[in-house]
Amino acid sequence: MLNKISAKMAALNSELDYRRKLWQYAPKLPALEPGDRIIVDTLKREGICITTLANLGFDSTPKLLDAAHTLLPNIGKDIYTNSSQNPPEIYTVTHLPNFYTWGSEQRLLNILEHYIGLPVAYHGVQIRKDFLNTSQFSTMLWHRDSEDRRIIKIIIYLNDVEEKHGPFEYVPASFTSIYNPNFYRLYYKIYNSGINDETLNKIVPKSAWKSCQGPAGTVIIADTQRLLHHGTVRTQERSTLFFVYTANPPKRPGLCTQYWDDTYPKPEVLQEIR
Repeated sequence: MLNKISAKMAALNSELDYRRKLWQYAPKLPALEPGDRIIVDTLKREGICITTLANLGFDSTPKLLDAAHTLLPNIGKDIYTNSSQNPPEIYTVTHLPNFYTWGSEQRLLNILEHYIGLPVAYHGVQIRKDFLNTSQFSTMLWHRDSEDRRIIKIIIYLNDVEEKHGPFEYVPASFTSIYNPNFYRLYYKIYNSGINDETLNKIVPKSAWKSCQGPAGTVIIADTQRLLHHGTVRTQERSTLFFVYTANPPKRPGLCTQYWDDTYPKPEVLQEIR
């Protein structure tokens, strides 16, 4: 009993300290360009903002795309079967300038800092290819991420993504916020593992789910702690980039190392991209 009380007190103190830091840092937030305020406001309201590389207009975008499309032919060369569970191929490319530079564009960091409310930690970037699957497993189960109180993942589609490619899908924040009874119905179900479509449909009807289909160059900026989300089953491959950001430092820094350490490979072909 004493240990439980101590743990709850520690959690409360941590939350109060977090709120204090938000209040103290608010006057130090950087200036935003007028169009970028729309992205911040949408993130605060919805927990997600969908745009395009063209709309963002970063100077580093051409080199980012050149590097990504140079790598893609070398990913997924193994023979994949009709198995219901083909794991994706994921490569960490944080160390490569053409990838890292796009994710550290100052305008982008300013946008994310306004949403997160604190100095931003840019953890890294991964390129991945997802293959055909007929059943839900791993990140295709509905889940929330837990690296921090606010986690921004930026997903860039490298090919056109329709339903057959397994688009990113989420439940609007209003259906699962802490003020909605669904939050408590879902909390323990997703605490240790994700849940499948059938289970979620009994709590939040499928008609409320949002599928993020879009052409190559679509950019999804999402708070993956706030939003219940997953990747859907697919009958065709999907290629994406994932950029990851939290407050600096995050609540659980040990969960963030996978975006730059050796959790995922950095094969020689990646080393050749400059």
